[in-house]
Amino acid sequence: MKIVKLNAINSTNTFLKDMVRSSIVENYTVVVTDHQTNGKGQFENVWVSEKGKNLTFSMLCVFSALEVRHSFYLNCAVSLAIYNVLHRTIKNKLKIKWPNDILSLNKKLCGILIENTVSNGKIQRAIVGVGLNVNQENFPSELSNATSIKILTEKEHEKEALLNALIIEIQHQMTFIESQQFELLKLNYEKVLHRNGEPAMFHADKLGNFIGKILGITDQGKLLVELENESLETFALKEIQFI
Repeated sequence: MKIVKLNAINSTNTFLKDMVRSSIVENYTVVVTDHQTNGKGQFENVWVSEKGKNLTFSMLCVFSALEVRHSFYLNCAVSLAIYNVLHRTIKNKLKIKWPNDILSLNKKLCGILIENTVSNGKIQRAIVGVGLNVNQENFPSELSNATSIKILTEKEHEKEALLNALIIEIQHQMTFIESQQFELLKLNYEKVLHRNGEPAMFHADKLGNFIGKILGITDQGKLLVELENESLETFALKEIQFI
């Protein structure tokens, strides 16, 4: 495993993708930076991070036989890895919000962006980008739902030790991907899924505002929701949101 440390870069995902295009890169290579000037989140969102305060890194994961239809289990594996490491320190209602945000006390602590390279129906490799709020205490007004490990624990945390723990745990969870233990990943993911089994208010274009209850995820990674009339609906990314 190789760790590339940079003072500043536009995006660790972009930097690592460029590395892979131009040279042979060892599996589980990590690119980490103190300052990401153009960090990316899900759906082209921007990831905002105060310089030197947080962990922003990307990891290369190479696969031997991972079919595209099992791609959601990458979200399960990575989010579970981060959950497991953080749960050693944070006990404040830590949850995974579908598909892969990490929440504590309903505030966002960590975001994950996974970009896959596909060939012949199989995922050849993934660039796993992680943005974890570690020691940042002040966030822009538009990020009122953000929190950090320091806010939650009221103490400073050593980023390098945290990075090493995350790398080890992500590698461990990837062994379940390689051995295709998808049901185990799904089970562990659903155990800590935000609002799983609880009535909540949602919005979906096809239903408007409605009350539903999350029952888990499908094998394709869709959210399985029970409606008030006890019928079941499944939703893909961007088809449903919490209100």
